[in-house]
Amino acid sequence: MAEAGAARLADPEVEARLARLDELLAGLESAPGPTARPATEAVGLLTEVYGEALARVMDHADGELAERLADDELLGHLLVLHDVHPEPAERRAARAVERLRPAVQERGGDVEWAGVEGQVARVRMTAGGGCGSGCGAGAMDVTDAVREAVLAVAPELTAVEPVTAAPAAPPPAFVPLATLTHRGAR
Repeated sequence: MAEAGAARLADPEVEARLARLDELLAGLESAPGPTARPATEAVGLLTEVYGEALARVMDHADGELAERLADDELLGHLLVLHDVHPEPAERRAARAVERLRPAVQERGGDVEWAGVEGQVARVRMTAGGGCGSGCGAGAMDVTDAVREAVLAVAPELTAVEPVTAAPAAPPPAFVPLATLTHRGAR
């Protein structure tokens, strides 16, 4: 058990440990021999127990604390993993899109949350330079980044699809009033 004031792991250290854990689990799953299955099962059971503990913490957390816990990047991911995140998937996905928006705008494009249809997230995207949502590698990079960000915070959703903006209606034709009155006089 950690002592009060014990050093915490910085986010890059947590990411490094998670990457190493993935490597170890992949190696364990493919390892021959009688110990691989029990070791993998032990990891699974431990994950379930920690998930249950996290769910109980969330049961005791008031609204403000639950929100603060969910806003922490690591805890937020764990809450999603164990299906105890206090926010619905749509709200988490919309926030992910809003967080990406400034970076997309810096590249000359834009991304905007459009909602969920079934289990599919919908976003409006435009690329810089007036080429719309479907041109160039830059648009694909943005699409991939949006898809990755949304599905990371809302894995319950099955896909992220761009919404094509309806073409702007042409401006109404201007007909001078004098033309209308002369036609009627004939």
